[in-house]
Amino acid sequence: MAVTGGVLVLFLLGHMAGNLKIFLGRKDFDHYANWLRTIGEPALPHRVFLSLLEVVLVVAVGLHMWSAVSLARRASKARPVKYAAKRKSHAQGYATRTMRYGGIIILLFVIWHLLDLTFGAVNPKGGDATPYDKVVSDFDASRWYITLFYLVAVVMVGLHLRHGLWSAFQTLGLANDRRNPSLRLLAATISGLLVIGFAAVPIAVSLGLVK
Repeated sequence: MAVTGGVLVLFLLGHMAGNLKIFLGRKDFDHYANWLRTIGEPALPHRVFLSLLEVVLVVAVGLHMWSAVSLARRASKARPVKYAAKRKSHAQGYATRTMRYGGIIILLFVIWHLLDLTFGAVNPKGGDATPYDKVVSDFDASRWYITLFYLVAVVMVGLHLRHGLWSAFQTLGLANDRRNPSLRLLAATISGLLVIGFAAVPIAVSLGLVK
């Protein structure tokens, strides 16, 4: 789970950086989107690198979900009889609910995101529009409910990521009493930056700053 989570975090960082290119204007953003499809040319055919990257991400997501289910089952078998007194803290309960239900919301969001901005199936401009036009039409002020859904999903990604990073630090043996405060701060900082970075685009479009 820690390793696949790390792969997904690296993808999120790169994806966020690419999204922010929209503030440089239509030409730069569309050029970036086209560049993703031409990486490796002429050694590689058109879009092969991007397709391989998508396969890696699908495998990483699948293994990440499988790991979560496997760990939950292992924990259940290790403690088949529940505690007589409920010992789980509010923080632990919150983290569990965040990871469980947040993961479901994120999965639904990813499906919508692909249908919307990748394939254009549910985008107002359709699949033949430029990437810039898809984004601007998607987060138009009249479609505030789409923007709201996007922002909620991004916040859930941030909460999921904060807890996931902290868990990964522990799993990989990096955490100890001396490092814990710094690692918690690092997890919160990375998560916060991703939330701000991803939220900036829909907010800017909705406010008419990007049009």
